[in-house]
Amino acid sequence: MGIEITGIFGLIWLIIVIWAIVRTAQSPAGPVAKLLWILILLFLPVVGLIAWILLGPK
Repeated sequence: MGIEITGIFGLIWLIIVIWAIVRTAQSPAGPVAKLLWILILLFLPVVGLIAWILLGPK
């Protein structure tokens, strides 16, 4: 039993995660930091997005 996000909420969540990845890729942070944030966002989408909002590159 895992967390499943489906329907319109899943689509909205996907758009938000893609937006976060694009913003990270465009940030002035170093390439290693960008890569780590993108990997975190891809493999841990819920926790990664919350961490990115709180701690990510500005």
